[in-house]
Amino acid sequence: MAFHSEKSGKRVLVTGLGGFTGRYLAKELQEAGYAVHGLVSPGGNDHVDLLDEAAVKTAVARIQPNAVIHLAGVAFAAHSDVDKVYRTNIVGSRHLLAALAELQQKPETVLFASSALVYGNSSDSESSLDENSPLRPANDYAVSKLAMEYMARTWSSHFRLVFCRPFNYTGVGQDPRFLVPKIVSHFSRGDRHIELGNLDVWREFMDVRTVVWAYRRLLETDNGDDTFNICTGVPHSLREVLAAMADIAGYDIEVRVNPAFVRENEIRRLAGDPSRLQSRIGAMPSFSLSDTLRWMYHAPN
Repeated sequence: MAFHSEKSGKRVLVTGLGGFTGRYLAKELQEAGYAVHGLVSPGGNDHVDLLDEAAVKTAVARIQPNAVIHLAGVAFAAHSDVDKVYRTNIVGSRHLLAALAELQQKPETVLFASSALVYGNSSDSESSLDENSPLRPANDYAVSKLAMEYMARTWSSHFRLVFCRPFNYTGVGQDPRFLVPKIVSHFSRGDRHIELGNLDVWREFMDVRTVVWAYRRLLETDNGDDTFNICTGVPHSLREVLAAMADIAGYDIEVRVNPAFVRENEIRRLAGDPSRLQSRIGAMPSFSLSDTLRWMYHAPN
């Protein structure tokens, strides 16, 4: 066990605490008895930029974390500032590791949120990806995440490292630039049409509450493995998402394919094999696609 049975007073540093996933993770950890901290300035008001090496060092020394969950980074695969994607996801992560390595009492575990996009177009068949599947990142975001993993492994003598490769997930509060919240928001407003890209894609659309539960459990358990697909193994087509939302909202929306939204190197099917994850943390909380969409649809704006 990483944290054994004693949780009270354990300090967990969550980078990206104020982001979409970070807010749900904070709630998950607090309800389990952990003390949750984010990277903030000494005054407690401003978030520390991972690219500010001195500020990161100061914040880490102040918090003295027992464990770290590193969520912070550029999270949108189509982000326009490619330089920022690489700087933040690689150099920023290195600043964090360097600061942690200087602590007299080092954290027990450092968990990294990578991405299932590191597999790229490895799977266009009906099979699901496991942690040993070929790594073929197809865009700058995915390359930056895989490079982050390789960089972080050079620090493996300092900490127990855990690398998580989450497949697509969503929930209330996710940026509307992402696919599912975009669809839900159109239905919530009663829009009669929506512009999308390629409709013939299959993705896992997990619930964010499942993902943060898995992150917490990975802190609390250890079976010798260090890399895990965060997934359910159940993909859904984009057409299924649209049909489910039409059922929830009570009307069909006209879908217009906008070529500008069709990504170059689009991955047709992305679904993971959860066997290794489940062998370590057990059965995960179950939310159906309709459960998650209904939760998002009925949430206050």
